[in-house]
Amino acid sequence: MDNTVKDFIELVKKSRRGKLKVYIGMSAGVGKTYRMLQEAHALLKSGINIQIGYIETHMRAETHALLGGLPVIPRRKIFYKGKELDEMDLQSVLNRHPEVVVVDELAHTNIEGSKNSKRWQDVADILEAGISVITAVNIQHLESLNEEIEEITGIAITERIPDKILEMADEVVNIDLTADELIDRLKHGKIYDKSEIERALQNFFRNDKILQLREIALKEVAHHLERKIDVEVPKQIKLRPERFLACISSNAETAKVVIRKTARLASYYRSPWVVLYVQSSGESMERIKLDKQRHLINNFKLATELGAEVIKIKSDQIALTIMQIADEREITTICIGKPHLSLFQVILRTAIFNQLLKNIAAKETDLVILS
Repeated sequence: MDNTVKDFIELVKKSRRGKLKVYIGMSAGVGKTYRMLQEAHALLKSGINIQIGYIETHMRAETHALLGGLPVIPRRKIFYKGKELDEMDLQSVLNRHPEVVVVDELAHTNIEGSKNSKRWQDVADILEAGISVITAVNIQHLESLNEEIEEITGIAITERIPDKILEMADEVVNIDLTADELIDRLKHGKIYDKSEIERALQNFFRNDKILQLREIALKEVAHHLERKIDVEVPKQIKLRPERFLACISSNAETAKVVIRKTARLASYYRSPWVVLYVQSSGESMERIKLDKQRHLINNFKLATELGAEVIKIKSDQIALTIMQIADEREITTICIGKPHLSLFQVILRTAIFNQLLKNIAAKETDLVILS
């Protein structure tokens, strides 16, 4: 089968696949389940066949009240280690085949003996069957953010979902609250039972922690939107995605600063970045001292560990090489270290710098000089 046929089959499969909408929150109690149920009522009113596959109201009165009038697919009862537990009934969801199904607690681990070990895998099966899914998850369950959030909260999170689930999502909505609003909800008993409030205020629900989690959640959703724009908006009308180019020399200290600071910038914009070392004939490995070589190799290693692609090129036309790579890689920002002489002298004296400035002036490229 040739590739064009394969591509077409993929397109057909994609169009048959259900749509996925994910509500994300920075923590429990921001109102994800509430919003999903509100949306379910709105869809039902619009004549969409929507059913509840699994919802966790945590016995919160306002949320529980919203369940009234929504068709619910009964859960599967399972005896496990002497207890009766219930799970979402995947087979019933597939058999009933509603247009849309609501599935809460995306990071949940299924009871042993279930078809899939994780609920996100159940959701993938449902989408595959052509049923759309509305689901919800807290930010701390995302695999790539897991450690960062554990550091903030001091709580180990064992249930994780792969980032690719969010990449599959057609819509990602952040349910955002201020720290004060969230703490207020907690104090009014809208999140946890009265007996648990004090402990939660001491541990997780502290202003500084909530602010950090809120920032991470906002960035994650912004990142999803950027990815969506990247895929769906034609290149001509697209806002440019940031791409950084860190230019280093064999000067070890400056190189380290340039690498670290560019890594921070790239991480802030969640964008790809490249480290470029242009080796002039005066800096060939035979000509530079061993300790310099060692530092250079260590800096390449540091760059790779921080997620950069490292490019090494032999050339005496340094400015030209930098511009060529910038063009090839669609670089938006070139980062260089602060020259050692006073900047004015450099601008007046160094041909390289002059060339670079001339080239950059003609293009839409930013130049950042890192101190």
